[in-house]
Amino acid sequence: MCPLQSYSVSMSEGNMADKIKTPRTKEREFGGAIGALLMLIALPGTVLYLLITCNTESASVFQVPGPLPTLQSLWNPFALILLLCWFALQAVIYMLPIGTIAEGITLRDNTRLKYKINAFYAFLVSALLAGLAIKMELHLSYVYDHFIEFAVAAAIISLSLSIFLYMKSLGAPESALAPGGNSGNPIYDFFIGHELNPRIGSFDLKYFCELRPGLIGWCLINLCFLMKDIELRGSPSLSIILVCGFQALYVMDALWHEEAILTTMDIVHDGFGFMLAFGDLCWVPFTYSLQAYFLVRHPQELSTLAALGIVLLNGVGYIIFRGSNSQKNAFRRNPSDPSVAGLETIPTATGKRLLVSGWWGLVRHPNYLGDLIMALAWSLPCGLGHILPYFYVIYFTGLLIHREARDEHQCMKKYGLAWQEYCRRVPYRIFPYIY
Repeated sequence: MCPLQSYSVSMSEGNMADKIKTPRTKEREFGGAIGALLMLIALPGTVLYLLITCNTESASVFQVPGPLPTLQSLWNPFALILLLCWFALQAVIYMLPIGTIAEGITLRDNTRLKYKINAFYAFLVSALLAGLAIKMELHLSYVYDHFIEFAVAAAIISLSLSIFLYMKSLGAPESALAPGGNSGNPIYDFFIGHELNPRIGSFDLKYFCELRPGLIGWCLINLCFLMKDIELRGSPSLSIILVCGFQALYVMDALWHEEAILTTMDIVHDGFGFMLAFGDLCWVPFTYSLQAYFLVRHPQELSTLAALGIVLLNGVGYIIFRGSNSQKNAFRRNPSDPSVAGLETIPTATGKRLLVSGWWGLVRHPNYLGDLIMALAWSLPCGLGHILPYFYVIYFTGLLIHREARDEHQCMKKYGLAWQEYCRRVPYRIFPYIY
């Protein structure tokens, strides 16, 4: 196995890196320290509220579910142990001598981190183990029966990891701190993430959590719900098959194109704190699986014609999502690549060029447009009688609009007049002729 190294620098360069200081964060997001404190309470509370509501007969988000579970009933040490074993399994696969090594972008101290690219192999190993569990007739439906307890255990793990990350960041060199999480306020920095790329030796904690335990776990959770549906009704409904199939395709696509994550804002700009730790390990697997969780308790009949329409909608979203991301990644790797060489661009003062044609001439963020179309397709199999399964669409729309605003702000600072020209040429942000 090619060893992973935190920094490919000499001793003298390392000493120079230690002297580089990350400037104090002046622009605080989410309402600053007060907003961060509220989010520390609101995020776990939202997950718990959604799952409890989904378990009620009405599944109405506008009615307070009752009776509320006792604190004792939410604690399941076996669920905690299973989750820790799952994380350990993914960590072992991550460290195996399989896959390739990729370099991240150049950091402020002119170093580049190395990353192990083998997440798709992790998915395949996990799928094989899941198939073996089904063959051995293990009761995967246990996850559905104790799903809220698993969510609470995931929240505890996320909080514990966040505390460790913040304590670790206090001893990190100035050059290793995150530009967005160096405000000097402990609550805000704890939430946003104080250290940019926390590592234990060669093990990159943020990069590991970004795709593996939560994202692959999302697929495993859906499989457990599918098995519960079979247990209750003898065969899975068409609705839950579509939901699980769509979401499995999405996860496999992300894992197959793992290297593309190295240029995202999560890796490049955001530190690793509670926001990402909770998002990766609790929010993603326990709210993104909400449609399948809903369908087990509230099955929906779906006609063949309706199913075909939903499949077509998801296909359109995927084509836009994958086409735009592939075009962007090909252009970033090699602007002379035949697939993008003929596209129109705008030169910038940094020496780079901005795509202004192809998918990126349609709207400024066509990948977000494709993402939202797919999100709608995942919710439609749940019918139109409840708003709860559409939480993902509503939340994701808000998330992407907020992320788009962050992207715009960063691009304006980086590209200046060239970005203004791009915005003039491509006036719509996500939705053509709407926004």
